[in-house]
Amino acid sequence: MTEEINFVIDSAKESMQGSLNHLDKEFLNIRAGKASPQMLGGVFVDYYGSQTPLSQVANINAADARTLTVTPWERSMITPIEKAIMIANLGLNPMNNGESIIINIPALTEERRRDLVKQAKAEAEDAKIGIRNARKDANTDIKKLEKDGTSEDICKGAEDDVQKLTDTYIKKVDELLAVKEAEIMKV
Repeated sequence: MTEEINFVIDSAKESMQGSLNHLDKEFLNIRAGKASPQMLGGVFVDYYGSQTPLSQVANINAADARTLTVTPWERSMITPIEKAIMIANLGLNPMNNGESIIINIPALTEERRRDLVKQAKAEAEDAKIGIRNARKDANTDIKKLEKDGTSEDICKGAEDDVQKLTDTYIKKVDELLAVKEAEIMKV
């Protein structure tokens, strides 16, 4: 019976780790004033009729801390890429020099920094909700196992283990948020 309990706990841990990984990806999309190719990760370009991620039609580089360069693999893609960056509503102003697109990353205003911190906190809260849902699912599975004859002591211990896991992952989310907040507010 304890094999089933271990499976439930492992599933919960996997799910919680998934929430943490998702939070990491979302934090990459929140820019902190420093140019990074990941800032354009959510940009999709109309490539011969299909929406294609920008990274699959062009090379994206951070020339320095305030400049991104986007070099399309096909020169004919410059205008669609420029449009896609504008449509993505990232607050960026692409400039086309005929061969590549240069994007100057504006310095963040205090108000924009606060907005980004709010966005980061919302993403962190979503991750915490995912972790709590994993805990709820695990506890539901443990209750079912208890009804099916697993000893009450084993089930109680498993619930405690799931709660410890939950606390650990919530703490990790808080740590990631603190780092991201400091990164955003750093002038």
